[in-house]
Order: sequence, then C-alpha cells, then structure tokens
Amino acid sequence: MSRSKYANVGGQAVMEGIMMRSPKKTVLAVRAPDKSIVTEEVKFTSVRKKYRFFAIPIIRGAVAFVESLILGFRTLSRSAELSGLEEETKGNKALESFMLVVSFLLGILIAVGVFVMLPIGVRMGISWLIDRSTNWFGYWRALVEGVIRIGIFVLYIFIVSRMKEIKRLFQYHGAEHKAIFCFEAGKDLTVENVKIQSRLHPRCGTSFILITMLVGILVYSFIAFDGVFYVVLKLALLPVIGGLSFEIIQLAGKYDNFCTRIVSAPGKWMQMLTTRDPDDDQIEVAIAALKSSLTDDGDNLDVDAAYSSEEDVK
Repeated sequence: MSRSKYANVGGQAVMEGIMMRSPKKTVLAVRAPDKSIVTEEVKFTSVRKKYRFFAIPIIRGAVAFVESLILGFRTLSRSAELSGLEEETKGNKALESFMLVVSFLLGILIAVGVFVMLPIGVRMGISWLIDRSTNWFGYWRALVEGVIRIGIFVLYIFIVSRMKEIKRLFQYHGAEHKAIFCFEAGKDLTVENVKIQSRLHPRCGTSFILITMLVGILVYSFIAFDGVFYVVLKLALLPVIGGLSFEIIQLAGKYDNFCTRIVSAPGKWMQMLTTRDPDDDQIEVAIAALKSSLTDDGDNLDVDAAYSSEEDVK
C-alpha cells in the first residue's frame, strides 16, 4: 500500500477567510475591509486529547464530526464580524450568545429533517402510490432513500452555489485545499506554487458527507423491519456511520492506491461544485492561515509539527 505525503492539517472556508487547524493550534485568517489579513488564534482543545476513550477508532470520528460543527459555527460567526459582513452588535451579549446556540441547534434539526426524515417520507410516499403500502421497496428501501438523500444534497449544493456569497466561500474552500496540497508537496508557500495545485482534496468535508451517505446505505440495508423503530434505529446509528466514514476518509487521505482512489472519486466529483478556483488575494489568506497554524510563539514555522502528531485534525 503506497502512503501519500500526508500533512496533519485541515481547515474550513469561512466568510472572506479560512480557519486552519494543525496539531500546534487553530487559526482564523480573514480578509478585512481595509484589505489587510487579520489572523487570530482560536482557542479549542479536542476532548480526544483529554480523554482516551474519545480517541478510540469509530468513536473518534463521531466526536470529530460534532466538534467540527461546533468549531465551524464559532469561526463562521467570528469571520463575519472580522470581514465586515456583519456589524459589531452592541446589544445584550448573553442574549446574542443564546440566539447563536438556538440557531446552531435549529440548523441541526433542519439538517436531520431534510436529509434523514424527508428521504424516508418520500420513499414511503412513492411506495404508497404504487401499492397502498409503505414498504413496497422491501430490503431495497435503504438504497432508494440513499439515492433520494444524495439527490437532495446535490440539488441543494447546486442551488446555493449560484449565490454570490457562497461562490466566494467556495473559492476560499478551493484556496484552502490548494494551500494544503502545496504544503504536502514540500514546496514553498507562495501564490505561484499554490495556484497550480489541485482544488480537489480527498480529506474534504464534502467527501466526508458523501461517504457518510454511501456508508449509510450499506449499514441501513441490514435493518430488517420498517416503521417507527426503523426511523429510531436510523437516527441512533448516525454516530456509528459518521465514525466509520471518518476512518474511511482518513485512510483515503493517507494512502494512494487503486482502492482509495475509487473511494475518493465521488467526493472529488462533488467538490467540483463545492470548490472554485481562488484568486490571488484568497490564496494569500490561505497561506497566512496555514503558516500561522504552524508558527510557534517565536514566529518560527514548525513544519515537523504537521507530521509528528497521531491525531487527525481534518
């Protein structure tokens, strides 16, 4: 099995910037209204570092997914402030924090409704139209729901990608991938070197979501019953499916062979929608984020830190 050049760094595109994580620290870099690049460290310690139980394979994947949601939400909100897209509020800070939490939880509920409950409802509706039962598809119901779920996801991404703000977000997403590829190739982090790299990365969050949907089809196929308990069990198995998908995507990122290329292919196809080629200014932000995430207190770039940790941060 051929091991690829794997740097233990990862990130996320935010409003007019990029959040980048490394074993050393997490950094947010944003293009400010005055065109300068503002970088600040994001204080975040994974529970996987505090408690060994949460670092066990499969379990660590479920934990990493939840942590990425929380960290992503925090940095996305902060980036909106730094970029000038959201004016600094002067109201009740406690109320604002409460509303942020409510928005986060509401977003999760909507996601579960759209990507879990809606496909089940559509499948049952089609079944009812065919023979007035809710289980006409039998053991094929997981495949039918999976296809519907993937279709909804692709349609959603296609629609939101038409929005101007989302287009720029996807450009920063591409800049993040290109910068990481350049670093993994051992090249100097310059705009020219980063620009020629691929924007399609096997450890992308987009790939993770798609792999989760495909793994879900396989796992749910073993559920022999339907009805309320079927729905409850599907929801209960989500952390397991997320954990399995995390391990798969980590292997796909670490090794380069025929099997991992097949596994990575659907996610890379999807990234054709979720990434865009960045401009030079956006690449500069990605470089600043990556360098800052690996810079120690003495302003020295610690390249070895990206290869010395066993914890996966992507």
